[in-house]
Amino acid sequence: MLTLQYSKIEPGIKFNAIEPGFTDTDMTTGTVMTGGRPVEDSARTVVLLATIGADGPSGTLQDENGLLPW
Repeated sequence: MLTLQYSKIEPGIKFNAIEPGFTDTDMTTGTVMTGGRPVEDSARTVVLLATIGADGPSGTLQDENGLLPW
């Protein structure tokens, strides 16, 4: 919800949160969860939101499938 509040306070800046999913990284090595996706797959959504244009969304929570409900 902080993302949403920031987007209201600063409408000229895009604020979006992302849920990248369980990703294979150094931090997840040896955890009980295995089979995370490659970093490149998770990074696609991060790059997409980091490079959105002026008409793009703000104040959202998203994953690779699009908007997630707050």
